[in-house]
Amino acid sequence: MSFASLGLSPPILEAVIAQGYDTPTPIQTQAIPAILEGRDVMAAAQTGTGKTAGFTLPLLELLSKGQRAPANQVRCLVLTPTRELAAQVEESITNYGKNLPLKSTVVFGGVKINPQMMRLRQGVDILVATPGRLLDLYNQNAVKFSQLEILVLDEADRMLDMGFINDIRKILALLPKKRQNLLFSATFSDEIRQLAKGIVDNPVEMSVSPRNTTAETVKQWICPVDKKQKAPLLTKLINENNWQQALVFTRTKRGANQLASHLETEGIQSAAIHGNKSQGARTRALADFKAGTIRILVATDIAARGLDIDQLPQVVNFDLPNVPEDYVHRIGRTGRAGASGQAVSLVSADEFEQLSDIERLIQQLLTREIIEGFDPVHSLPESRLDTRPFKAKKPKKPKVEHRDGQRSGTNKQGNSPSSRNRSRSRSRSAAPAK
Repeated sequence: MSFASLGLSPPILEAVIAQGYDTPTPIQTQAIPAILEGRDVMAAAQTGTGKTAGFTLPLLELLSKGQRAPANQVRCLVLTPTRELAAQVEESITNYGKNLPLKSTVVFGGVKINPQMMRLRQGVDILVATPGRLLDLYNQNAVKFSQLEILVLDEADRMLDMGFINDIRKILALLPKKRQNLLFSATFSDEIRQLAKGIVDNPVEMSVSPRNTTAETVKQWICPVDKKQKAPLLTKLINENNWQQALVFTRTKRGANQLASHLETEGIQSAAIHGNKSQGARTRALADFKAGTIRILVATDIAARGLDIDQLPQVVNFDLPNVPEDYVHRIGRTGRAGASGQAVSLVSADEFEQLSDIERLIQQLLTREIIEGFDPVHSLPESRLDTRPFKAKKPKKPKVEHRDGQRSGTNKQGNSPSSRNRSRSRSRSAAPAK
């Protein structure tokens, strides 16, 4: 099957070919015709399956046939959980829509709001946004939705994980009742289906991968090691295997900074990327990583589903995640679109519970390999596969990097910060990338 057989026009097909693609992925084959027919869609697709093109291509096709957006109006709204993903989706729209007379823009927190207001003043056909900044713009009368035709919720499960449910409900209340709705999620959990009830109408459902599975093209293994020996072990793995590019995940922002500094002292070009980094720093780090001037990018889970890096060969779990589903999302950064890759986890004895939860979730025991010279003093217990149905643990809300990368929480009285304070906080903070 070719992209031409899916009903896309020559200007879009030319842009697809220019990006080096000639055969649609399974999610694209299913989603594009349904969206072009005007149907609501619920799609379960893991990262790396081509889902972004699966909705951006038909959106461009549909919008190219209508009237341009009036001042401050938006014809299509794409909501994403993180700034990285928002910017990468906008990049995809720009690349595929370069031969079309359509306007698009992206808005998220951590940068000045005035330039975003100026871009919206002319009206945009496609607006990609994170929920917090979108509400800020609406409250300042910078964006209107009376002309909205299509709503896209990208990575809806991550939206819920990050605590955006109230923002999403506020946004839905502002939109016209008559619209086309597209909901993309890595999983169709009970929470997602509950959310979908208030959004999609008689949707076409599609799924291109079993729930919580890992790509077969990714070699997964673990290194039992004492916690204090993790950094030296990672240095050894990078040098002995001559890894030229690896994405390394830590549990905390402080841990990401410390690890990146350690690697730099070892002569390994590295950078950290997380919610406390400025927009400029995050964008530069990602660009340098893609260009190869930085070999190791150390990230927190905010980057687990937002970064789009072609042919990434290595993912390292320096710390295991507390939420086992995040393991799947992390290692989904490699082995994409049929390419091979490997994911290694450095596991200390105090992480055995997290390891057991991950193995239970993916229904396989991970191969262990002790690296010479790093035999752990505190041995990692042997795993036994738990085949009972898995119920995901919900992350603690105060620990989540929330509201466009900011940490969520409450004050001593239990009240959420005011919108004005959140806006000021985000303006002083930061963001990046698809």
